[in-house]
Amino acid sequence: MRVPSTNGVELELHDFGGDGPPLLIAHATGMCAGAYRPMVPLLTERFHVWALDFRAHGDSTAPTSGDLAWPGMAADVAAAVDAIGAGPVAGFGHSMGGASLIAAEHDRPGLLTRAFLFEPIIIPSEWSDAAGANPMAGAARRRRPTFASRDEALGRYARRPPLGVWRADALAAYVDHGFADAPGGGVTLKCTPEHEAQTFEGAGKITIDDIGAVATPTVIARGGRDGDVGPAGFAGAVADALPHGALRRYEELSHFGPFEDPHLVAAEAVAYLSN
Repeated sequence: MRVPSTNGVELELHDFGGDGPPLLIAHATGMCAGAYRPMVPLLTERFHVWALDFRAHGDSTAPTSGDLAWPGMAADVAAAVDAIGAGPVAGFGHSMGGASLIAAEHDRPGLLTRAFLFEPIIIPSEWSDAAGANPMAGAARRRRPTFASRDEALGRYARRPPLGVWRADALAAYVDHGFADAPGGGVTLKCTPEHEAQTFEGAGKITIDDIGAVATPTVIARGGRDGDVGPAGFAGAVADALPHGALRRYEELSHFGPFEDPHLVAAEAVAYLSN
């Protein structure tokens, strides 16, 4: 389903089916809705599952201005919820997607019934004005954008961290849905390295100080394999700042937990979101 959002963006909203109340999946930076398909069989046992491709990701278009500031991602969530047209939705968000769900709820209270967020990028307030290059953006710009085939891409990713530790079906889903057939042959990333980098660099990220009025019951899930580096390190502060937040820790997972063990993460999300 094509859905208009702000700044000339046309979103792709995917209907993954299922019976029950609506659940919206919001993906991480550089990913796409289809990468989360291994979670869907469990989710659809209790929910009608939808998933959006954020602007400049997957099958959605980039903003006409080229601006990938994060308030646009929150606008994408709101546009998707409006298009579903079933009232408030449950939310599953990963990384940027988790932050975007909370930002959308902050801007328009009542969009979400409950939320299960895996290491959302809700940053410490002192980071909002931090100077210097974003190391994630630098790494994104170094990504190889094209391959001769999806099989070649899959083989390369399977041999390298961090994608090499993903469950095989999750890695295959990302390669299948995250690449487009190139006109001259081969495949190319749908989210270009430059768009991924610009998303990491995007202004307007929601901060921990912003979320004190977000009343949605929310689980903040974090992995243990990365230690207390990055979003795992401030996950506890995010949970504490939410009036109805709770922290859950999964020692065997990293920031890519929804791809390392989709079954576990989906089962945990269903159990919480069904209450």
